[in-house]
Amino acid sequence: MEKIDFELTQEYIELIKLLKLLNLCESGSEAKLVVDEGLVKFNDVIEYQRRKKLRKNDTVHFNNTEIRIL
Repeated sequence: MEKIDFELTQEYIELIKLLKLLNLCESGSEAKLVVDEGLVKFNDVIEYQRRKKLRKNDTVHFNNTEIRIL
């Protein structure tokens, strides 16, 4: 499993924006689709909210990648 530490520079980042920013999805529509299909976990729970606000100490799992928000 690949691990990525993402340094947050604002109060939060939306889930689909994070997936696009880290190039885990090629487009916004692809990011929305993978969230809608339940392929993304937020703090070990399947997340269906596209614009879920991710804050420091949160963890996202997608496509054999773990992203820690710092």
